[in-house]
This record gives sequence, structure tokens and C-alpha cells, in this order.
Amino acid sequence: MKKPIRTLASITMTLAAAGFTTSSLAEFPDKPVTYIMAFNPGGESDITARFQEQPLERVLGQDVNIVYKIGGGGSVAWSEVVNTTKPDGYTFVGHNLPHIVLQPLIRGDAGYNTLDLKSIYFFESTPDLLVVRQDSPFKTLKDFVDYAKSQPPGVVTVGGSGSSTANDLGTTMLNKAADIKLTYIPFSGSGAAVPALLGGHVTALMTYSTMGVQYKDKFRALAIAAEERMDVLADVPTFKELGYDVVEGAYRGVAAPPGTPDDRIKVLADAFEKVMKDPEVRQKMDDNGFKTELMGPEASLELVKKKTIEYTAILEDMGLLKK
Repeated sequence: MKKPIRTLASITMTLAAAGFTTSSLAEFPDKPVTYIMAFNPGGESDITARFQEQPLERVLGQDVNIVYKIGGGGSVAWSEVVNTTKPDGYTFVGHNLPHIVLQPLIRGDAGYNTLDLKSIYFFESTPDLLVVRQDSPFKTLKDFVDYAKSQPPGVVTVGGSGSSTANDLGTTMLNKAADIKLTYIPFSGSGAAVPALLGGHVTALMTYSTMGVQYKDKFRALAIAAEERMDVLADVPTFKELGYDVVEGAYRGVAAPPGTPDDRIKVLADAFEKVMKDPEVRQKMDDNGFKTELMGPEASLELVKKKTIEYTAILEDMGLLKK
């Protein structure tokens, strides 16, 4: 008796019934991947991506093409990924907390919903850092706050990375904690804000620990928005040490379009895990003021949900929540 001829379709159906997906039948990735940057070159997202690029290519066995889609404090890139990018795992985007939570909460319609972005991995965090130029008359945070109080509301300007970001929120929190009125000026990334301070176009920057390390010869750091001092900036006091309850910063990672298969998410997450555990990458992260995080898809999703609750409460308290 002849055995029945099995077609490709019947084999695929059998494997699917056994728990295999079509995407797992082929090797992934088998072509170059695209890593989208939502912010300008020179900022934290870009710096980290450059650290990751070659190690990631070795782990994935494919080229990693870094491209830039800038605007809206990251929302241009995130909206495109959510709404038009094919969910096949070959395109992923750098994403940030609190940005992806704050934008929908504050704007109402940010072009995407927070949980539309399918978290792959969170690999770093950086606390906010208030800096002035080295030749600034402000030697301490007290000098800066006293000056702000002596000026008409809004005269003192603070630049930062985008709107509805950790820098934006950190400035708002300092306004409340110190009972002052600073005007926040958003730029398209941390790197883009630097010339504004050096050129005297803003009074200060609410930036990140990384910029304090990178520009230590040009910036004077007044305070860091962390629970404890960072070793790499050991001489910079925390806001809390100085009497202001300001703890804020950014988490950075990568996300995929909604509907991306879980098995491909896992391949990418495992690749980022290997890269972030690479001793050379870890050393670069430490030396440049980043705190390495190792959070896969499940831990990343839990962090996003936890931060959404926290930020909703903060915005409600400040009257900034979009009704």
C-alpha cells in the first residue's frame, strides 16, 4: 500500500498543530535588519546603538542598518513603526521611558498607544542631570534656584531632549520642588541641545548623566536626579541630598511593531542580551555614564506597565494629564 503524498501545505498545518509557527520554519534573520533611531545622532540612543552595532551583527549573523526618523520627541518614528512597518522582526526601533508613556498621556493623540510598541528589550538607564556651562556664574544648585527666584517667571530657560521626555518631566518636577518657574526648551535629542547651551541660547540643560561625562570639560553639573550618586560622577550631589525630591531619568531599549511573532522577538531579545553582557560593551557603557539594564520582553512589559501607573499619578498631581 502506497503512503499518501504529503504536500507542503499539509506539512505546515501539521507543524502548526504541534505548536510551530510559520516564522519558525525558516532561519531568522536571513537578511539585514533595520534599527531605527527616533532621535538625532550624538544622543544617548545613538551612542548606545553604535556600541551595539558590530556585536549585534556578529550575534545575528546579519548587517544592522541604523537609520534615523527624527521628530516629535520620538513620536514620528514610533507612530511609523506602529502604523506602517511590517511586523516581521526585520525592523525594530529604539524606544524610551518615560517618553512612550508621557506622550499619549499628555498629548492625547500621539500617533500611537504605549502598548502598541511591542517591547523586545530594555538595556540601559540614565538619570537626569542639571548642567550649566563651565564659565557660568552658577556654582551650585542653590545659586541656580536663587537666581530663578529673582527673575520674572519663565525668564530662566532649560534645554532638553524633546517634549514629554524625562528631561521635560525632570524640569517640571524641579519647578514644583523648588517653587520656581523655568521655561523648558525641547530639542530633537540630547546632542542637539548641547550647542544651545554652549552658545548661550539657554541658561542650563536638563540632560542625562551621559552628557555630563561626555562634556565634563565644558559643563558644570549642579545635581543629578538619582537616588544615589553615580560613581562616574561621584562629585555631583543628588537633588535629594540638596533638599529637592526630584528623581527622574530615562530607560532605553528596543521595540517592534504590534503583531511581530513572539519567536522572532525572542531571537532579537536573546541577541541584545548577549551584546549587553559583552565585557567590551559593558565597559563602554560604564565609562560613558550609562547604567546597563538586562530586561527581556516580559520584564520590559512589566516595567512599562509599572511606569505608566507612576507617571499617570505624577501628571495628575501636576494637572498635566490629558482629559
